[in-house]
Amino acid sequence: MAEQNGGNSSCGLFMAFVVGAAIGGGLALLAAPRSGRETRDRIREMADDTRSRIQKAAEEAESRLRESIDDGRETVKEKREMVEAAIDAGKEAMETERSKHREPK
Repeated sequence: MAEQNGGNSSCGLFMAFVVGAAIGGGLALLAAPRSGRETRDRIREMADDTRSRIQKAAEEAESRLRESIDDGRETVKEKREMVEAAIDAGKEAMETERSKHREPK
């Protein structure tokens, strides 16, 4: 559980960094002494770059989430099999004890 929270925390931290960098970069571009067209082109490039980074981060997060879900399903399946085996063993033991204590006819 701690690993999952750490993963979410680091993903959130990364996303905050990316958004902060995009905002800071955009403000720097707006304050830079360039022509309007050059500034718009730079902002467009930064927006495209930021969009690509965010998309990549989202895809990685989705991949990790799917992996966690698959791991969880496998764990549930294993636990279910263990419980079913324990129940079967208990039933067998009960039947064995019953047959020991039954009176012959």
